[in-house]
Amino acid sequence: MALQDRSEQHVYIQQQPIAPEKIEKKATQKPFKNRVTKIEKILMIGMVTVITGIAVMNLNVQSSINSASVEMQKTENNIDEIKKQNSELSMEVSELSTYDRIWKKAKAMGLKLNEKNVKVVSGQ
Repeated sequence: MALQDRSEQHVYIQQQPIAPEKIEKKATQKPFKNRVTKIEKILMIGMVTVITGIAVMNLNVQSSINSASVEMQKTENNIDEIKKQNSELSMEVSELSTYDRIWKKAKAMGLKLNEKNVKVVSGQ
């Protein structure tokens, strides 16, 4: 009986060949869709968020640079105006401080030139 038990153990099942109809059906089936996993979705959303954040920061920096440039131009214009006013006032002071003009004003106020009261001071 031991011989029969061994022969029964090695029984092979033959597979029937696949019918041509079934092969055609398999060929017309929808191909496997490459689906995006949750991790890939999270990474894509994160990447889009980072790129958007960088773009917003870039616009913010450009806006700050532009406003600083405008302020700098306004300040330079103010400096130029003040320099012009200073030069005009310097010319006016030099015109008003001529000795002839001062002498005329002194005579008009009744002052007289007394050489005994004149002291020479060095111009340091």
